[in-house]
This record gives sequence, C-alpha cells and structure tokens, in this order.
Amino acid sequence: MNNWGIDLGGTKIECAVLDENNQVRIRKRIATEAANGYQHILSQIKTLVDQVAGELGEQPLRVGFATPGVLEPSSRLMKNSNTTVLNGMPLQKDLEAKLGVSVKLANDANCFALAEALMGIGKEYKTDVVFGVIMGTGVGGGLVVNGKIIEGLHGIAGEWGHNELEPGGVDCYCGKKGCVEKVIAGPSLEAYYLSISGEQKKLQEIVAAYKAGNDTYASQTIERLLEYYGKAVSVLVNILDPGLIVIGGGVGNVDELYSEGYERIKKYVFNKGILNTPIRKPLLGDSAGVFGAALL
Repeated sequence: MNNWGIDLGGTKIECAVLDENNQVRIRKRIATEAANGYQHILSQIKTLVDQVAGELGEQPLRVGFATPGVLEPSSRLMKNSNTTVLNGMPLQKDLEAKLGVSVKLANDANCFALAEALMGIGKEYKTDVVFGVIMGTGVGGGLVVNGKIIEGLHGIAGEWGHNELEPGGVDCYCGKKGCVEKVIAGPSLEAYYLSISGEQKKLQEIVAAYKAGNDTYASQTIERLLEYYGKAVSVLVNILDPGLIVIGGGVGNVDELYSEGYERIKKYVFNKGILNTPIRKPLLGDSAGVFGAALL
C-alpha cells in the first residue's frame, strides 16, 4: 500500500507518495497562498491531492500531514503555528471532510525527526532515542522513541526552542524573554550582529567573515552561537540522553557546531565532560518533512 504525506509549509505545500519500501513514487508541490485565508489553504491542499491522484491513477486511503504548530490534544484545535490563520482551527477535522479520508497530523519538526530516524541518518545508528533539532528561521525539535513520535500530554514534546536561554534577553512571541529561538535562530544571530556592528549581514556572510578572521563582530556573533548552543543542547542530553541528535535548518550548516560547538556541550553536560552523543547533519534535506508525514 502506498503512503501519502503532505508537508504544509507557510509558502508551499508538498505531497509525496511512498511505496511499501519507502521509495518515492511521485512528488509535487504548489504554493500555499496563506494570505488568502484558511479556507483557501484547504482548497489548495485538495487541489494538490487531486492532481497527484490523477497522475498516480489512484486515490489515497489516508494522508499524513507535517504541519506548523500542533493540535491541542483536548480541543483538537491548532496552536503554536507561525502560519497564524491555522491557529484555533479544527484542521484535522476539516481536512478529513475536505479530502474524504482519514488524516493524521504531526508537527513538522516531529516529522523531520521521524524521517531522519527511519529513512535518513538514523539508519547508520542502532538507537532507540533520536532527537531532531531545527535551527533555522526558528528553533524547534522533535522526539522519536522506538520509531514513533512522542507528542506528550499537551502536544508540545520536543519544544526546546521556547525555554529560557538568556535571562532578560529579547522578547519572544511566546511571552517569555531570551528563549533559545531568540538567541540562536538565524534571524536572531543576524539581529545580534546588527546590534553590535551597525551593519546588516546574512548569516552566511557572518560565518564567512568569521572564518576569514577579519571581522571582530562576526567572531563575537559566532562565539555567542557556539556558547549558547552548547548550553541549550546540553539540556537535551541531560534530560533525554538520546543516542542520536540530528540538526536541520540553515543554522545547522555552520560547521563549527560539530567541532567547537560539540566541545561547548561537553562543558555543560552533567557527565564530567564526557560526551559520546553523535550529532549529525540530516541526509534527507528539505525532503524530511514530507517523508515524515508519509511515515505517519
């Protein structure tokens, strides 16, 4: 039986269909057009499913969705989505009515973690516990145990991006200050560089200047990243002690995270400076979300 997955992003909606061996049969994407509202997003999803079904010559029996935000377990309404028109809406119920099939939803970071655990870098490691880190425009995470997503009582398991990392730091939309996301996400690092240098640079430019060794502000910014990354990831190790951590998102491409950043984790982990946790880049790239949705 084929497994259908849809990655519902802020700018694009992607569908992938995998066969029983997790091989891709078809992939297709269209624009989300979220500015046109909630009902339009539902219509775009229906359009995409119909297009894929037409090309494949079969209808889905069920569909998994990687979504920004999560369903509140008690009310079954969406929350914590940066595609704000989804918040407060019964997305699963509405999708099932729109598509006429059973639907399962999971946070996009959880889908990333699931795909990497089962189809990606996790295949190289024999471990029951995988934590998937997203460090990009925002910071999030997903927890997979024995090949299954752990969602938690409130549906927020793995949300390490909204714990305080810098006391008295920058205001976060979640209501706290100095969250992990407001310190080591890409835009947060760029904002920090601007605040100390008076010059606006993209993260890639800051990293390049750091490597060149000719920009003290870039050095200060990357030093801040490495130190706070070490603190933040040490908490994951202390609480979960996973057998593998996979780092996705644009910030995850900073090579120093896997060398000097790894040494910073050792400073803070509760294990006398000993750290054996493999921390790796993902193998699936931007495919992880839609593949994880199909695996649901």
